[in-house]
Amino acid sequence: MKFPCRLDKFISHLAQIPRSKAKAAIKQKKVMVNEHVITAFDHAIVQTDLVLLNGKPLTYLGKRYYMLNKPVGYVCANIDELHPTVFDLLDEPNMNDFHVAGRLDIDTTGLVLITNDGDWSHKITSPKHNKFKTYLVETQEPLTETALEQLRQGVQLHNEKDLTRPAMAELLASYSLRLSISEGKYHQVKRMLAAVDNKVVELHREKIANIELDSALSSGEYRQLTAAEIIL
Repeated sequence: MKFPCRLDKFISHLAQIPRSKAKAAIKQKKVMVNEHVITAFDHAIVQTDLVLLNGKPLTYLGKRYYMLNKPVGYVCANIDELHPTVFDLLDEPNMNDFHVAGRLDIDTTGLVLITNDGDWSHKITSPKHNKFKTYLVETQEPLTETALEQLRQGVQLHNEKDLTRPAMAELLASYSLRLSISEGKYHQVKRMLAAVDNKVVELHREKIANIELDSALSSGEYRQLTAAEIIL
């Protein structure tokens, strides 16, 4: 939310009600700003204003940043008619303007970042900022050194014109590797393994840029980012 902000927009946003209901509340003199009843829909609100709706304060909590350890079966969307979403796992107020910075597939686990700071999430997700995302990959077939070298140099994805950017690929076991990529193409890790004649069986994201998934977070748990983690 940007300030100054119209009063009706501020109320609609923080109370999570339609703009029409916010205007009705203002018209009915149910809204006070800094102890004064305000009846103008377009009254300018700044971040330090105290706004009361029906005697209860509406507080803008500012930019917020969370990491979540995503389980299987949840989608990275605000609303989904068929599946639970990662937002169902968060118990926080005023989440209607939040979004996922770097989505994961429904069957992929691990680090998901959720914020209401669009500029920050752009720095995380835009390929031009060259932020690496690191995954633990379990494969169907044994991994060969030839396949690893192909991943490091860049591979040709199906229906893509250019090779993928060079990746960092570390062999952990015969069927397991740690893969870091700086792009975010659709199903990229799965398609990269398919390009070297293999298949992803399990996929878990453990790091985005300098932000590592907190090992203390069980599947489905989350916490706010620290000040150091927010700095990209």
